[in-house]
Amino acid sequence: MGERPFSRETATQPHTTTQRPARSAARPGRRLRVLMGTDTYPPDVNGAALFTACLARGLAQRGVDVHLLCPSPEGAPGVERVEGVVEHRLRSMSSLVHASVRLALPPGAPGHLDRLMKRLRPDVVHLQNHFIVGRLLLGAARRHGVPVVATNHFTPENLFAYLHCPPALRGALGAYAWRDLVRVYSAADHVTTPTRIAAQLLVNKGFRRPVEAVSCGTDLRRFQPLRGGEAERAAARSAARRRLGVPDRPTLVFVGRLDAEKNITDLIEALPHITVADAQLVVAGSGSQRRRLAALAAERGVADRVHLLGHVPNADLPDVYHSGDVFTIAGTAELQSIATLEAMAGGLPVVAANALALPHLVRPGHNGYLYQPGAAADLAKYVSEILAAPEERARMGEAARRRAAGHDHQASCARYEEIYRDLARRRTPPPER
Repeated sequence: MGERPFSRETATQPHTTTQRPARSAARPGRRLRVLMGTDTYPPDVNGAALFTACLARGLAQRGVDVHLLCPSPEGAPGVERVEGVVEHRLRSMSSLVHASVRLALPPGAPGHLDRLMKRLRPDVVHLQNHFIVGRLLLGAARRHGVPVVATNHFTPENLFAYLHCPPALRGALGAYAWRDLVRVYSAADHVTTPTRIAAQLLVNKGFRRPVEAVSCGTDLRRFQPLRGGEAERAAARSAARRRLGVPDRPTLVFVGRLDAEKNITDLIEALPHITVADAQLVVAGSGSQRRRLAALAAERGVADRVHLLGHVPNADLPDVYHSGDVFTIAGTAELQSIATLEAMAGGLPVVAANALALPHLVRPGHNGYLYQPGAAADLAKYVSEILAAPEERARMGEAARRRAAGHDHQASCARYEEIYRDLARRRTPPPER
C-alpha cells in the first residue's frame, strides 16, 4: 500500500488525532491568518522553496489568509500579492557562496518584525527553515505569544557543496549543524518533516519532541500519466520529446538541481552499460555541476545521449516527465523528493538510490527498483530491465501513480490547516503591553 499523505504517527511516540470540522480562527469574524517564514522561495529553485510556495498558494486557495516573509531576490525590500499570498520581501544581499542564494539583512529586522506582528496579528507562524529568517521570525513569534509550527527540509549535505567544505571537516560540521537545528526547533510548538524516515532522523540527531510526518504532496491534477494504449502513449512521448528538442529514443529522466549531493554522475556512468540501444538521459535543472557533468559525458563517450536542458519553466515540467520511460534519481540527501513524486504521479517507474527517504517512495519490483549509491552498473541493470519490457514498464508506472495518489497536495494542505487551527484554538494570548 502507498503511504498516506500524512502520518498521524510521530517519531517519538504514536498518537491519534480526532478529525474536527473546519472552524473559524481563534478570533471570531476573521479568516485564519498564517505568517510563513523562509530563507528560500521562488524564484529560488529547490525542494524547500517549491514546497513552501505550493503550500502557501494551496492554503490561500482554501481561504486561509497567508502572508510570507522571505529575502528579496533583487535586494530591495517590498510587498506584493502573488497567487493569493502576500509576500513580504526583506532587504537582502548576495550570499557569495551561490548565485541564487540571497541572505536577509538582520540589522533593524527585529523591530520590523515586531511591527509586522502587531499589524498582522497572525494566528500561527510557520517556519520553513532555521536560518536567518526562521530565527528572526521565531523570536518575534515568541515575543508576541504566537504559536509556531516548524518544518524541516534540511540535511547538512545540502550545505557542503555551497560552502566548499573539505571532506575531512564534514563530519564535525554536520554534527554542529544538527545540534543547531535541534536547538532552534525545540522552541517550536509543533514540528513536521516530509516522511517518517526524516522524522526518525531528527530524533536520532537528538530532537526530543514529537515530530509529525506530513508529505510535501504533489498536484495530482497537473501531473498525470499519458492516456490511451501503448501506441497512443508512444506517440505522446515522441511529441513531448520534440517539444523539448531531444531525440526520440528510450529515455531516462531526472529533474532537480545539478549539485554534488544529487550524484547525477551515477546516471551518466550508468548510461554506457544500459543494454537497450541508444538510451539517453534527459536532465532538467541548473546548478554548480553542469560543466562537470558535460565533461563526464564526453569522457564516457555518451555526450550525444546526455541532454542537459537547464532550468525548465514550471509550466513545462509535465512535458519533461512525459518524455521519459523511467525516472532516475541518485541523490543521497533526500528527505522526500518532490520530483520523484511528480514523476510517479505522471506514471513513471523509478530507479532510485537506496538512501535516506527514497525507499519511502520506491517499493522494489512494484513501482521501480533501488540500487546502492555509486553502483552505476546496478542502476544500469535495473533501467535496462524496465526499458526492455514495455508491459512490465506500464504495470510499474500504474503502480507508481497509485502510490503517488497517497500524497495528494490537497490532503497535505488540509492537514496543515488542521494543525494551524488546533494551535490557534489552544493559544493563550500574551498580556496586553
